[in-house]
Amino acid sequence: MVTSVALPARAETARADILLAIHWVENPRNVTKPGPKGELGPYQFREPTWRMHTKVSFRRALDREHAEEVAVRHYEWIVRGLQRNGLAVTPYNVALAWNGGLSATVRGRAPAAAHRYAERVHNLAEEMRSQRLANVQEN
Repeated sequence: MVTSVALPARAETARADILLAIHWVENPRNVTKPGPKGELGPYQFREPTWRMHTKVSFRRALDREHAEEVAVRHYEWIVRGLQRNGLAVTPYNVALAWNGGLSATVRGRAPAAAHRYAERVHNLAEEMRSQRLANVQEN
């Protein structure tokens, strides 16, 4: 179970949408083979990022439960960094920091590939939100 500060339901839903979108962009087929830079798991963590948030063996990044815990911790770390630097916590900015690095995002120096990644995550997260709103209106 993930232990973290209780978030309002809307914030938890936004976090879940963003993390699911990141998973879909990073590893939609749940490949267990390491990526070209050693990335593992549904969020394609690199070992240094994994180590920022847990002492659990990096091989456990392949375990969905452990990967989810680390993903939530990493998401919350990014959110705190964005807020501390006066940047909006949007799906785009979270994804940009996730892929391009928080310091590069804050300095406005994330690479073009990270911006393309952020756009994909943003579009997926917004589509999920739109579908959820449409389902609520139907019921």
